[in-house]
Amino acid sequence: MWVKALIAWAILAAAIAVAAALMPSVDIDGGVLTLLGISMVFALVNALVGPVLRLISLPLTLITLGLFALVVNGVLFGITAGLTDSLDVGGVVSTIVAALVISIVTAALWFVIEGDVNGPRPAHRT
Repeated sequence: MWVKALIAWAILAAAIAVAAALMPSVDIDGGVLTLLGISMVFALVNALVGPVLRLISLPLTLITLGLFALVVNGVLFGITAGLTDSLDVGGVVSTIVAALVISIVTAALWFVIEGDVNGPRPAHRT
């Protein structure tokens, strides 16, 4: 269980690093430990605030056939930037694009590691 949590943390940190490398408006002030801290804050924001925002925006997400979920992910990434001093993001569009890059890289890395794009699954007990 801890190993998968650490792998998920490292994958999220790598995805944020790729987004920062590809997007000139996303700037990380620090090294690897700072990146790990940002990914931890982003994971906590996703876990605590994410479900509430997704529930509130469910009608818009349904109307736009899921595209509004990108905006929600961008808002969550913007909240993360507001909570940390080490992460600076540009405007609204670049934040949404950075969140899209993070989602794509995270899904690709999970697919490479586990063969499944949905991330870690709980262990089945028999």
